[in-house]
Amino acid sequence: MKPFFPGRIRRPVSRVDARKGFLFNQLATPGLGSLMAGRYVAGSGQLLLALAGFVLVTGWFVMNLISLYEQIEGNPQPQSYAWLGEWGALIFAAAWLWALVTSFSLLRQARALDAAALKNIPPRIGEVPGGTNI
Repeated sequence: MKPFFPGRIRRPVSRVDARKGFLFNQLATPGLGSLMAGRYVAGSGQLLLALAGFVLVTGWFVMNLISLYEQIEGNPQPQSYAWLGEWGALIFAAAWLWALVTSFSLLRQARALDAAALKNIPPRIGEVPGGTNI
């Protein structure tokens, strides 16, 4: 991965890079595929949101385990930590949806670049433009 320079021009994304970015964004970690494709600002934001959601969900899980352990020890008043899990899931879902939008943007950009490249291919030798052969 190349380092980030603010004045650097974004490089074009090939179809293979766009597919890899899509798969990493949707199936591995939101933001990771965006970073790999050169979308540093969007990828960093997606990754930070995904990590924040993960930390909140993990906190909810740990607090539930502590509450259950206290019930086993004899504390009859369990506390609810559902808000941690709900907010964590909501934040992670927002990161995942943002990554989905960025992934579709990458695929659309790659498709447009491929279409533009196909327009610049010269005709075969012996073919007249318009479809008739010599």
